Amino acid sequence: MKKDVDSIVEQALNNIQSDRGETLFLLMELKGYLAVSKERYSESGAIAAKYVETLQRSNEQLVKLATLLQRRETKETNIELSDNDKQELFDIINKD
Repeated sequence: MKKDVDSIVEQALNNIQSDRGETLFLLMELKGYLAVSKERYSESGAIAAKYVETLQRSNEQLVKLATLLQRRETKETNIELSDNDKQELFDIINKD
């Protein structure tokens, strides 16, 4: 199961990075186009906004993915204490 999840995570990261690269390229091309004259802003401003929105969504996807991975890692490293361990810790604390 973990291997399946790892493969899906890797694929998602690759997709996000690929989408970001393509969007950044298109945004740079558009910026060059817009630099020619201010009149071009009225015809292409909405496209630029969509590219920036796409980058913002990919940032959100990365944050969500990082959060899920962190939760999974925390669960995997979470150590359960036995009742005996808890009692020993309680006794140590009470001695001080």
